[in-house]
Amino acid sequence: MDQKTKEFYDRLKVELDMSNTWPTIYLFKFIVPTVNDNVERVEHAFDCMGAVINTKKSKTGKYTSISVDVTMKDSQEIVEKYLEVSTIEGIVSL
Repeated sequence: MDQKTKEFYDRLKVELDMSNTWPTIYLFKFIVPTVNDNVERVEHAFDCMGAVINTKKSKTGKYTSISVDVTMKDSQEIVEKYLEVSTIEGIVSL
């Protein structure tokens, strides 16, 4: 992970810890190109976590937005989840 990415996630952890009491329900939002198994890969990342996942295709169908409501135990777990899905080609985390 490059220095800029590390600094971003370090800041995110601090902000999450300042604004949450753990465990907490966290809302992840992603946009992925609607190709290959992108949507399934995001959904798979949250398997067995009791997540509520909603997907919606864009008007043209080229992209899919994915919202994931899930209980997370701490800020580190959130950062790790973002890093896990960051390997999906074209994913945008909101």
